[in-house]
Amino acid sequence: MRWIYPILGNRKVLILLFLVNIVGTIYGYYWYGYQLKQTPAIFLAFVPDSPTASLFFVFVLLAFLLKKNWPLIEALAIVTLFKYGIWAVVMNFLVLIVQGELDWTGYMLIGSHFAMAVQGVLYSPFYRMKTWHLVVAAIWTLHNDIIDYVFFMMPNYSMLDQYMPQIGYFTFWLSIASIGIAYFYCIRANRFKLEIK
Repeated sequence: MRWIYPILGNRKVLILLFLVNIVGTIYGYYWYGYQLKQTPAIFLAFVPDSPTASLFFVFVLLAFLLKKNWPLIEALAIVTLFKYGIWAVVMNFLVLIVQGELDWTGYMLIGSHFAMAVQGVLYSPFYRMKTWHLVVAAIWTLHNDIIDYVFFMMPNYSMLDQYMPQIGYFTFWLSIASIGIAYFYCIRANRFKLEIK
């Protein structure tokens, strides 16, 4: 598996991923447009989950291109990319189960969000975060769960409304798992580390 890291660290690959993530982030905010128009201003930062996660990663990639590390952004990126990447995959498969079908955008969202989760983890050897960075990312992520499932600011999947308690429970534990993954790959002793050259 380590053969992939010279490719991931290649400047041309970083630029390509940087551009792809910018486009994906813009599309993500566009996708949330209707919901954002109805969202109270105090909650706006917490509603567009996936595009904000990919925006964090845009800044991670920008730092790499500048031969720098921005550890707090790296912590926010890996936790939220994994969480919302896997969350969207599961929700779209749940829509498929409930409705019996899924349109092309649903399959596109499955593929793109799975890629989000994978890229966040794949780049983990290049991150340089400390425990306090992960603590801040954990607070942000769990606070976001409260905004979503206490104040009901989660993404609109009306066909899944009847499952909101179960989805909220699943989401909380997915947050915990995402924080644990970030710890495993980025904080623990003797973890695999690489430099962007």
